[in-house]
Amino acid sequence: MAEKQTEEHHVDLADQSLIERGFESLLWGTRFFVLLAVIFSMIGGIALFIVASVDVWHVVGTVFENYFGHTGHMADFHEKIVAELIGAIDLYLIAIVLFIFGFGLYELFISQIDVAKKSAASKTLEIHSLDELKDKLAKVIIMVLIVGFFKRAMHTTYGGAMDMLALAGAILALALAFYFMHKGDSH
Repeated sequence: MAEKQTEEHHVDLADQSLIERGFESLLWGTRFFVLLAVIFSMIGGIALFIVASVDVWHVVGTVFENYFGHTGHMADFHEKIVAELIGAIDLYLIAIVLFIFGFGLYELFISQIDVAKKSAASKTLEIHSLDELKDKLAKVIIMVLIVGFFKRAMHTTYGGAMDMLALAGAILALALAFYFMHKGDSH
């Protein structure tokens, strides 16, 4: 009985019409359009890494100029460099989102990345399902939002106790969200 069921479910290419085989081949080939998203995600990620690195280099130049230059100390020096570094971290995280997205799409729609299997970092970028890709992207995007929150919190003026209480509540909410986001992880 089991053999008969497997025979019924087995698709024989000889039973398919030429039009059906041609259409299915064409349909299967359209998955290669995903390469556009993969390529441009990688280009976008590389561009963001370059921009963030230039921003960090600018901070290094500002620190050098502030402490060793002849211009004197800036009034809001620490706040400025911390804000610029947080902005660079934000860009790096968004670049990572683009890389994870590109690698994930490639592995899901095109092929496994054989070179990555030999690397110790392969577990980080290994994606077996669309849900796994969404989960990894969501975690990095949440980190981008947290970094963005702290960047904005640094530039906010607090007028009193209620403003400080609201900030403390927002930080507590972020901490709880981060805790629950990682609660189910195995690491």
